[in-house]
Amino acid sequence: MRKLSSHKPFKLVVLFASIVVMIFSFVLSLSLGQNSIPFWTTIEALLYFDATNTEHIIVTTSRMTRAIIATFIGANLAVAGALMQAMTRNPLASPDILGVNAGALFFIVLSATFFSVDSLQSYMWIAFLGAGVAGVSVYFLGSLGKDGLSPIRLVLAGAAISALFVSFTQGLLVVDEQRLQSILFWLAGSVSGRSLDMIIPVLPYMLIALFIALFLGKPVTILLAGEDVAKSLGQRTALLKVIIGIVVIVLAGGSVAVAGSIGFIGLIVPHLVKGIVGPDYRWVIILSALMGASLLLLADVVARFIIAPQEMPIGVMTALIGTPFFIYIARKGVVKNG
Repeated sequence: MRKLSSHKPFKLVVLFASIVVMIFSFVLSLSLGQNSIPFWTTIEALLYFDATNTEHIIVTTSRMTRAIIATFIGANLAVAGALMQAMTRNPLASPDILGVNAGALFFIVLSATFFSVDSLQSYMWIAFLGAGVAGVSVYFLGSLGKDGLSPIRLVLAGAAISALFVSFTQGLLVVDEQRLQSILFWLAGSVSGRSLDMIIPVLPYMLIALFIALFLGKPVTILLAGEDVAKSLGQRTALLKVIIGIVVIVLAGGSVAVAGSIGFIGLIVPHLVKGIVGPDYRWVIILSALMGASLLLLADVVARFIIAPQEMPIGVMTALIGTPFFIYIARKGVVKNG
């Protein structure tokens, strides 16, 4: 008897529920804050905007921008994590665990410190470069040795590269303390205080990468059956991995360029999705995008109240959620030394 998660009607119900939760989380993000706005007033602001109503203006300006950015960043990181876990066959793979976020962040700080770069357009390309360098370095280090690539080696290589880039970043900020405040929000990760001008230059690349990711579901599922099986079915596995790598770099690098280093979304969400609907990536990718967006939106809402009237950086909030989850997965023995 097949599991319930393998039935398409069940997956459609999960898809519908995920869309509803994301919409609810989005509206909740518009409503709650230091000056909370009634739920129905928020709906009215979206459907019947009144330019003379202060609450309507708050909803449709700063909070709307914040919610849009959180939605895209959450979706990006979750999809990037899902693809990384499939490509590396490592359940602990995610942009932050394997150093991709740290590499993007270091290159941004490096360019700002030594080359006085202050353009988001430039930061975007620099973040892509840093994410790519970090990803290739981790893959190379994890592949060293006669046994080749293994999950434990990949995690250790990711930890080493992350530590290296974080140390370099901190060293640069010590050298240039005056720039510390302007870079600080990238270090902790945040979606507050951003304008749409910060995401618009990156948005086309994010949308293209997410669109491509949706079409990777079937080939990635085949790849998970084994490279020999995939090749026997005519799949060009090397090309597929290159495409996955580029998509991950664009999603993770673009996210760091806009919101800084936000961890654990790419680790938590794919596991939740696969636990509900199974390993079919035709469903995993789209559901990871929806649930990743919802999780980051809700984490941002909670971060507004934990140390009120100040706000906790959302990167700290996701770390509080993700660290126990990471320990739980590791203790289950999903990473085994071959």
